[in-house]
Amino acid sequence: MLETLRGAFKIKELRSKLWFTFLMLVVIRLGSQIPLPGMNAELFQQWFSTNTGDSFGFMNAITGGSFERMSVFALSITPYITSSIIIQLLTIAIPALGEMQQDGEEGRKKMVAITRYVTIALALIESVAMSIGFSRSGYVVDASPITFIGMVVGLTAGSAVLMWIGERITEKGIGNGISIVLIINIISRIPTDMATLWTSFVAGKNIGNAAVAVVIIVAVIIATMVLVVILQEAKRVIPVQYSKKVVGNKQVGGQSSSIPLKVNTAGVIPVIFAQSLLTTPVVIASLMGKSEGTDLVHKILHGLTQSNWCNPNKPIYSIGLLVYILLIIAFAYFYTQISFNPLEVANNMKKQGGFIPGIRPGKPTSDYLTNILKYIVFIGAVGLVIVSVIPIFFNGVFKADVSFGGTSLIIIVGVVVETLNQIESQMRVRNYKGFLKD
Repeated sequence: MLETLRGAFKIKELRSKLWFTFLMLVVIRLGSQIPLPGMNAELFQQWFSTNTGDSFGFMNAITGGSFERMSVFALSITPYITSSIIIQLLTIAIPALGEMQQDGEEGRKKMVAITRYVTIALALIESVAMSIGFSRSGYVVDASPITFIGMVVGLTAGSAVLMWIGERITEKGIGNGISIVLIINIISRIPTDMATLWTSFVAGKNIGNAAVAVVIIVAVIIATMVLVVILQEAKRVIPVQYSKKVVGNKQVGGQSSSIPLKVNTAGVIPVIFAQSLLTTPVVIASLMGKSEGTDLVHKILHGLTQSNWCNPNKPIYSIGLLVYILLIIAFAYFYTQISFNPLEVANNMKKQGGFIPGIRPGKPTSDYLTNILKYIVFIGAVGLVIVSVIPIFFNGVFKADVSFGGTSLIIIVGVVVETLNQIESQMRVRNYKGFLKD
């Protein structure tokens, strides 16, 4: 990794892209410190400190603490991520969008434009809902129409600016801009979480207990990261052979290729889907000031809250964890189904004269790929469940109250690997150009 970065800084073009990306990240972190007009930030932070272990913890993590400080970047790029997922799902339900997606560069530009409009609409809806909730809860300095409009405009504009910065990083920097924005927010919370772990398990303890705690914490973090790396990089390679064709007096084709099927085909999407589905009712109830009570509705809300899972004193609430696990597995299969079409792959292979050794072209190939997908998707989903449950278990049993977890690690590892691969790819292209020039 360090060698790759050193090599990249030796190339002027890559060095400029890296510096541009770094400066954009500085802008993001500075913007996360700008307070939202009209908010009583001190009062809101006092309320947030009593709810950090609940559904707002993950939201605060992916916003880099902007939500806790209630800055203009409090929404972060979550509206963009949500809109991207919605548009991708709609390409299956709406044929016109599906055709647009396959319409080359022109179609891609139209899809990007639609995604931007949906992002702004979602950011506006979320801003209005949050502003109403904060006003009712008394976290606004002056609950006047002007203050309300200022909060809505500030939150919506902040999300739009982050979307614009992400697109500029993609265009002029290194890596996928939206992913880079997300990862810098998550990484910015790690020092705070490490300090929390130190205060909870090391500070004030005798040397023996402190040493054991440090070893366990480091071992759990390393083991989780290793598992995430394995999960992200694991692939099932399907060999493909292309038949030879006679063109004029020459034989062409006959080369070998492969189809790499990732074990974790859906990435972190199933975890985000499952987490969003479970936390949305809790967030809405909290903003409306109706999160406390003893009736059945409030018990269900407590069961949907991660901080109550794996709690030895309240085992009944861990039913929510079982629902969470089932949702991750279900979404893993669902997202893989809409992102990889075995029948389409099989038909394309047949048209190009390709076949999997031992499998007949056409429907038998499609059935073979479907069976392989079912097998490896289940393995990937189980891996996602393990990575996601590890921090939840330690939070519930040992009260290790930290914002980062399996989801954050999957995002960090995935983005870092993707960015390094892009840097290495650009370095290889540069070397090839130099060779041809010589």
